[in-house]
Amino acid sequence: MRDFGELLNSKILKGTRGYKEERPWGSFEHLLEEGYCKVKRIIVKPNQRLSYQYHHKRSECWVVVQGEAVVTLDDKVSVYKKEQIVEIPVGMKHRVENKGKEDLIFIETQTGTYFGEDDIVRLDDDYDRIKKKGSTKKVKKEKNVKETEVYEEK
Repeated sequence: MRDFGELLNSKILKGTRGYKEERPWGSFEHLLEEGYCKVKRIIVKPNQRLSYQYHHKRSECWVVVQGEAVVTLDDKVSVYKKEQIVEIPVGMKHRVENKGKEDLIFIETQTGTYFGEDDIVRLDDDYDRIKKKGSTKKVKKEKNVKETEVYEEK
């Protein structure tokens, strides 16, 4: 069986790469975009994190390929290491953070009925990207989370 890195460099996904976007926390690149799924490579810079968010129309599956991911799922924090998998159903609140000294890289596979960036409901954001309903003024909300646990596969 080939590993995921070999698959990414094979002809299977060649030609589907393209769109890349820089964000305050790092960057993402589309590896595959079809009607049935979207696959991204996401890089989170050291000491950065994505917004605490959820989606109405898609689920996500993350595979950590470099570094250590501090993942919050519905207010419970766990640590995921290289080759571990995070499953995020539709509607589950989630966030990933890189507390390490090297880039965190994970592969995100989205499945569902819609994969647009506008299907993000932000609950907390370090970069002031939350808009108050009915206003153009951006607000920042705080969210308490439970104690960190290390995720162990069984």
